[in-house]
Amino acid sequence: MKKILVIGNGMVGYKFCEKFVAESTSSQYKVTVFGEEPRPAYDRVHLSEFFENQDAVALEMAPRSWYEDHGIELITNVRITDIHRSSKTITTSTEDEYTYDYLVLATGSSPFVPNIKGVEKEGVFVYRTIEDLEGMLAYAAKLKAKNPNAKAAVLGGGLLGLEAGKAVMDMGLEPHIVEFAPKLMPRQLDSRSSQVLQLKLESIGLNIHLSKATNQILGDDAITAMEFGEDDVLEVDMLIVSAGIRPRDELGKTCDLEMGVRGGIVVNNKMQTSDPEIYAIGEVALYNQMIYGLVAPGYDMAGVAVNQILGNEAVIMPGDIDMSTKLKLIGVDVASFGEPFMPASKGHSVIFEDKTKHLYKRINVSLDGKSLLGGILVGDASDYNMLHQIYLNGMAIPENPAELILPASEGGSSFGSALDLPDTAQVCSCESVTKGDICCSITDGESQNFGDVVTKTKATTGCGGCKPMVADLVNETLKSLGKEVKETICEHFNFNRQELYDLIKVNQVKDYDETLNLFGEGHGCETCKPLVASIFASITMETPNRQVGIQDTNDRFLANIQRNGTYSVVPRIPGGEITPDKLIVIGEVAKKYDLYTKITGGQRIDLFGAQLHELPLIWKDLIDAGFESGHAYGKSLRTVKSCVGSTWCRYGMHESVTFAIEIENRYRGLRSPHKLKGGVSGCIRECAEARGKDFGLIAVDGGWNLYVCGNGGATPKHAVLFAEQLDDETAVKYLDRFLMFYIRTAGPLVRTAPWLDKLEGGIEYLKQVVIEDSLGIAEDLDAEMQGLVNKYECEWKQAIEDPNMAKRFKHFVNSDDTDDNLVFVPMRDQKMPKAWS
Repeated sequence: MKKILVIGNGMVGYKFCEKFVAESTSSQYKVTVFGEEPRPAYDRVHLSEFFENQDAVALEMAPRSWYEDHGIELITNVRITDIHRSSKTITTSTEDEYTYDYLVLATGSSPFVPNIKGVEKEGVFVYRTIEDLEGMLAYAAKLKAKNPNAKAAVLGGGLLGLEAGKAVMDMGLEPHIVEFAPKLMPRQLDSRSSQVLQLKLESIGLNIHLSKATNQILGDDAITAMEFGEDDVLEVDMLIVSAGIRPRDELGKTCDLEMGVRGGIVVNNKMQTSDPEIYAIGEVALYNQMIYGLVAPGYDMAGVAVNQILGNEAVIMPGDIDMSTKLKLIGVDVASFGEPFMPASKGHSVIFEDKTKHLYKRINVSLDGKSLLGGILVGDASDYNMLHQIYLNGMAIPENPAELILPASEGGSSFGSALDLPDTAQVCSCESVTKGDICCSITDGESQNFGDVVTKTKATTGCGGCKPMVADLVNETLKSLGKEVKETICEHFNFNRQELYDLIKVNQVKDYDETLNLFGEGHGCETCKPLVASIFASITMETPNRQVGIQDTNDRFLANIQRNGTYSVVPRIPGGEITPDKLIVIGEVAKKYDLYTKITGGQRIDLFGAQLHELPLIWKDLIDAGFESGHAYGKSLRTVKSCVGSTWCRYGMHESVTFAIEIENRYRGLRSPHKLKGGVSGCIRECAEARGKDFGLIAVDGGWNLYVCGNGGATPKHAVLFAEQLDDETAVKYLDRFLMFYIRTAGPLVRTAPWLDKLEGGIEYLKQVVIEDSLGIAEDLDAEMQGLVNKYECEWKQAIEDPNMAKRFKHFVNSDDTDDNLVFVPMRDQKMPKAWS
């Protein structure tokens, strides 16, 4: 039996073993794996998850028993010191010797630590292994015991550095990112997308320091500060170095394998080194004069080495390696593919940017406009998988390429079905799984659902970036076979929103943790937490003040964050009616805090430019004057717009202002799957634009005509006539039932118009439920809505009256300092944020 020794038990070393034992001829070989760490291989891509639960086993690629079950000898906690090519043996740090027929070097890389004076001081860590993380946690605990407001910096603003920044936040330390380059993620992002990412990260508490060259680490024995230059010092209590990687190629050097000038063991397209019986794979291998720091190329290299050793010599590495990547950094989507940067001589760039929502999308297309060459996505990478596939497969793009990145219709897609992809499209780059592999596993009857497909193909088990597309393919394939498709919330809850809504309500669950314990698994994510918060609000009318930790950013701070990190303040002005005294109060508040003021399309006044610490002060002044929160930040009722109606207008048929005020006050604070807007017009001239709202009332002879499920925005849609000539009481009753039925049954972030489009039976079915009570739930809907109406409380009044709630409105967790980086410029006697350079 021939012997294969694998040096290195990281993700790529493990993948070599997995691919090897999957081959039928592998039984003719004895495989022995050596690892320096004391545990089996684990998932370094998701290393930051260790800070959430300290569960190293959860990160394991496979348990130790897996190696035993497949006849692989796993030797951990041992280092290989020498390779003796002439005798085909290796020596371990314990002086043991092993012989080989084939040797596979999968030693990976080590963190690059710059030669900075003082970098050896206590409190300086690297971010690579679970042992590194355990050391950080222990040190952070000591720091916090002495100083609850301790700070930690991360040296490096690349992918790993930002992950480390999340780790610092999870440890409860004040986080700082220090980057030598003038932008974050310099290898993946252009300047504008980097600015969008920076703004978003700063809004959630990371302090970013760019263009900083660290001269030395200050402190006697332990770090106390980083010095960048004369009088430029950042005081920190801990430092995590994440400044890049260096290949672990020392064994190659000592046994005289061909090396790269700047490191790395040179390999050919068979993954062979200069010694044909020694292979190198992963981050130690220099292929095409490049070290690939991504897991997908490493997995491909492992597969090539397996095939070459087993005699399948036709399997070789491609010449071009796809470096596309998609990650969620601290809850922020970031992705790049193909050629993210491109000279103007090669093609054109199409850029969509929405700084108010921290969104940036760029695609690069060929000069003839027919091919997609690459792109960058920040803030929303939901289109990444399809864009990536279009790029990889050279698929045709629309005549107007901007359609690929402009906002899609709500509930719809710019790309059509995932089934339109060719069967050869590689959906999971990490595991080399094609669309055909995924779909065939279902059509052949081997898989019945998403979990089966993952088990069968291993798609999504690498970086996980392909998960949305795999889910789409599974769902679309099941539908094509006439099978039921269950759209679950996320990997932590195997229910859809409606099911979880019912479970929480029936079981009278109290909070998110109990929900997760009873009906979920894992630790939750940015998808399920705000969704569960919305469900609690819809069932109990609880405000975001009760479970702050599961809210999205705007709900957490009860304000819409703006592009320069300031916030807007929008008091409720029901029906658009306001007294001169209240107008004066708004003016006085705006002058007192130097806020930009603008009248909105919803007939109220928006105050821009408030700093976080000013929000409670501003709202106290407003609430003292009789204002309430306008919920402009929430997935909730925004406004009920009205015309002046019969009170003033000679064409008015009914008193639209009074009815609009009544309706707006009735549904104020009501949380729903998406925002809600209403309108009341006093005649068919429609000055309140009621048919462009989620619900609208238009005065006619004999009462009100009620319209539902319209909206403005990117995909405007007229509301549909629901009932005619209603009196006030009946109109409110139907509205109660309509809104409650929508809240109960709509998917997350689905507005009323797309909800109605997908509702089986459409508007006629909705009429049967609401008007004819075909489901026998009308009384329940009435009672539920009245219960929510009765429980309303102004959440801003709660926040300013409770000192504990008010604590969260601070720029810095350990200081009352304000953000002195904000810069405004004059504009038409007011101010605006200074434009980004």
